[in-house]
Amino acid sequence: MTVGVLRLTLRLPSRSLKEKRAIVRPIVERLRNRFNAAVAEVDALDVVGSAVIAAAVVSNDPRHADEQLSAIAAAVQEWRPDAELLDLETELLDL
Repeated sequence: MTVGVLRLTLRLPSRSLKEKRAIVRPIVERLRNRFNAAVAEVDALDVVGSAVIAAAVVSNDPRHADEQLSAIAAAVQEWRPDAELLDLETELLDL
């Protein structure tokens, strides 16, 4: 079994926490629904201009888990081109 973890750090075009939530919440919900992955905002919760979103997938094939994580990162960039991707980290854990 392979667990894949993705961590995205984004710079957001928001000027308030309310605007930030209006950007982040739909991304998280859409990723959960489309990719059947565990997704959450995990860091910089009170920082207006940035967000850290993590996603986790479980698969029996490491290649499939890596492809899922790549697709998730690409989807975020496609859905929100105004959110600048500052950092992307992936990790595959064989259990």
